Amino acid sequence: MGLSGCCGIIKYLVILVNLLFWLIGFAIVLLAIWMLTDPTFLISMTQNENNYFIGLYILLVVGGLMLSVAFLGCCGAFKESQCMLFSFFSCLLIVLVAEIAAGAWAYHNSAKLDSYVRSAVKEAVQDEYSVVATRTTTMDSIQKYFHCCGAEGPNDWQSSVYNNADRSSIVNIAISKLNVAYKVPESCCVEGLSAAECNNARTKGLITSIIKDDIYSDGCMEKLVNEIKKNIKSVYIIGACVIGVEILALFFALFLCCAIRRNNSYKN
Repeated sequence: MGLSGCCGIIKYLVILVNLLFWLIGFAIVLLAIWMLTDPTFLISMTQNENNYFIGLYILLVVGGLMLSVAFLGCCGAFKESQCMLFSFFSCLLIVLVAEIAAGAWAYHNSAKLDSYVRSAVKEAVQDEYSVVATRTTTMDSIQKYFHCCGAEGPNDWQSSVYNNADRSSIVNIAISKLNVAYKVPESCCVEGLSAAECNNARTKGLITSIIKDDIYSDGCMEKLVNEIKKNIKSVYIIGACVIGVEILALFFALFLCCAIRRNNSYKN
C-alpha cells in the first residue's frame, strides 16, 4: 500500500523539488562549460587565470553532484525507498554544508574583492595582454563593453608587455613609462571608427591620451569593480534561495522517510 493523504502530497513535493534541483544542476553544468569555453565573462577578472579555471571545474563538479543527488531523491521518493531517501538526505546535507561554508567564506572575503579585481585588471593590461590568449580576449571584451581603455586610462599601455616593454625590474618599468611611441589595442577605439581611423588613432603615442574623440579615455578598473559590486547582491540572493529550497527538501525527505517506515511497520 502506497502513501496517501498528506504523506502522498509530501512524496510528490519531494519529486517536484528534486526536478527543480535537477534543472538547477543542469544549468550550473551548462554555465560552467560555457565559461570554460568562452573567456569573455567579466567575472574571470576577479581572480588570476589558474584560480579562475580551478573555480570553474569545482562549479562543474557541484553541478554534476546536484544532478546525481536530484536523481537519487526522485527515485527514492517515487519508489518509496528508505535507503535511497536516506542516501539523498546525506548527500544533500553534505552539499548544503559545503555551500554554506563557501558562502560564508565569500561573504567574509567580499571586502577583498575590490583589491582582487584591481590587481587582476592591472596584471592583465601590463603583463598578460597579447601573451595570454584568454586574458587578451577578456580585456578586449571589457574595453568594448564598458567603453574604456587600460586599467586606469590609455597611458597604462605605455609600459605594458603589449608595447614590448621590459618589465623585469622596477627600473626598466620606470624607463618604459618614458616611451613616447606606444600604441593601444583596437578595442580602445570608440565605436563607429573605420579600421583606418582606428589604426591611426591608436598608434599616436602619448597623443592617444588626449584624443578623447577617437580613443576611450576612462580606465576599465573602476567600471568593472562597480559592475561586479552591483551584481554581487543578486548572486547572494539566488544562493540564499537555493539553500532555502535545499533545507526544505531535507525536511521533506526526512518526513517522507519516517512516513515510509511507519507505513511499512503497519504492513508487518
